[in-house]
Amino acid sequence: MSSNTIRKSEIKFFQTTFPLTTQVHYQYSPEELVEQTILRQQGVLNDTGALCIHTGAFTGRSPQDKFIVRDTLTANTVNWNNFNIPFEEKHFIRLKEKMLDYLSTKKELWIRDAYVCADEQYRLNIRVINENPWSNLFCYNMFLRPDDSSLNAFVPEWEIIQAPEFKADPKTDGTRQSNFAVISFTHKTILIGGTGYTGEMKKGVFTVLNYLLPVQKNVLSMHCSANMGSINDVAVFFGLSGTGKTTLSTDPCRKLIGDDEHGWTNHSVFNFEGGCYAKIIDLSKEKEPEIFAAVRDAALVENARFYEGSNQLDYTDGSITENTRVSYPLSHINHALVPSIGGLPKHIFFLTCDAYGVLPPISKLTPAQAMYQFISGYTAKVAGTETGVKEPKATFSACFGAPFLPLHPGFYANLLGEKIKNADVKVWLINTGWIGGPYGVGQRIQLKYTRNMIQAALNGELEQEEYETHPVFGIRMPKRCSNVPVNILHPRYTWSDRKAYDETARNLAGLFIENFQKYADGVTPEIRMAAPKI
Repeated sequence: MSSNTIRKSEIKFFQTTFPLTTQVHYQYSPEELVEQTILRQQGVLNDTGALCIHTGAFTGRSPQDKFIVRDTLTANTVNWNNFNIPFEEKHFIRLKEKMLDYLSTKKELWIRDAYVCADEQYRLNIRVINENPWSNLFCYNMFLRPDDSSLNAFVPEWEIIQAPEFKADPKTDGTRQSNFAVISFTHKTILIGGTGYTGEMKKGVFTVLNYLLPVQKNVLSMHCSANMGSINDVAVFFGLSGTGKTTLSTDPCRKLIGDDEHGWTNHSVFNFEGGCYAKIIDLSKEKEPEIFAAVRDAALVENARFYEGSNQLDYTDGSITENTRVSYPLSHINHALVPSIGGLPKHIFFLTCDAYGVLPPISKLTPAQAMYQFISGYTAKVAGTETGVKEPKATFSACFGAPFLPLHPGFYANLLGEKIKNADVKVWLINTGWIGGPYGVGQRIQLKYTRNMIQAALNGELEQEEYETHPVFGIRMPKRCSNVPVNILHPRYTWSDRKAYDETARNLAGLFIENFQKYADGVTPEIRMAAPKI
């Protein structure tokens, strides 16, 4: 039953049924989905066999158009804010009806049964309905795949209905504009319309898990990558998009658990997903060989361009978007851990791309500093990646994933603090951004140096080194690290104008302090004291 075209009369077990005129392509293989996409002129193959498509007007998520249904279940549990925007249940019910009416006019649809959470104890079954084959390929890549023998007994707990060409009417449907992503925890359904960006499906499910697992299972849901060494030592990498989660966790010397979403139980770290969704702007074989090699058959490349007159991808071309992406199953990584479950973490790395050039390339954090940095969730965007951004711009995203957290950030932070203490985890802050000055003046820290510093932390080398304390941020910086130039370990020494560094550091510290005010009442005095000093 792995590759079937079926009609309504043959799919009585589906919760959602369609007219006899609708062909339902159920559980199609990657090869079949690629072929169907090409036949419908919705995509082309590149020279390595990856399917290349454009997602349309939306090349990234639209946070202001993501809603959660506010009802008796969520009214007093969801932390309503600019990311968790309430949506009336009556609008949700009507919008779902309209979407299904729209999909019933389609000659064909693609349906896939899948699940999330590699640890069977926390498995969540989902059913996805797509109106095009390449969206269904994304779901094959990113979600976990039940074997054929289990499909007859498969019972979906959640449903995703995704229709990129369906447009909502804001006047009657309760949306902000024609595109939307709406989650109902009561109806256990995610509605996505008006956008072809596949990441909306992935992050919709992540939001669901961020609501269910911490409260119901005492599992910390994390926006992070994770890998494991030869002695089963697990490392976790938190970070916002563009800070290096996928790149740094994809280490040929360590087993990859996953690149983006994980759960931390009392005995393990497990991957939520069955694939990776990597940014590929400026991808190169030399710097990121594992990801480069994963762009092949069954991979789905989004919004990238070819070199003129060829089908070879130009990874430097960001003319459509800087957010060029590729999704691929974990099996594309030779050293992926199967199943994607590791032991308890030994090290946590908070990744930031500091475009101000202030933070050190690596520093060791106390438990209180770890909590402060986790709640802050800092990185800095650079000029050219967003319209109107002319200089570095600080971004704070609580728990390194605020748009996907239905609960108050303090809930996740407290859970993290408990688990760090119980597992005696060492926590590090890694700056993958600039040294020697801010963006436009200084230089981006070389990837090889970042890898060497992380390796030194993992193998215990940095435990033997001397440290000095940053005068503003109070974090401890090693004085030496193997295979890393000494002069880059303290960022102030890399600036030619050290007074300018001091001023920039104080300004950034002020932004940290200002941002943290909204959380100060909900944390301990020890965490508040971990703030930078100006």
